[in-house]
Amino acid sequence: MHIVWTIVIGFVAGVIAKLITPGDKEPKGFILTTILGIVGAFVATYLGQAIGWYGEGQGAGFIGAILGAVIILLIWGLIERRRQTTS
Repeated sequence: MHIVWTIVIGFVAGVIAKLITPGDKEPKGFILTTILGIVGAFVATYLGQAIGWYGEGQGAGFIGAILGAVIILLIWGLIERRRQTTS
């Protein structure tokens, strides 16, 4: 059940991050949005543990997953913009 809950939270976090972040070059589709939110949660957990916000074994919450997904989308946008200028 934990995996299903993670997927649901990841999807919702990915959708909210896509609404927050401007641009039309972000990944599209249900699966990519879900992966975006899940990866965002992992990024937020890693950064939070590195900064000292979370202890070892603790994970980022829902807001952390959204912030992590926004960071991923911003990096995605930079890569897309750079790829368009070199083509």
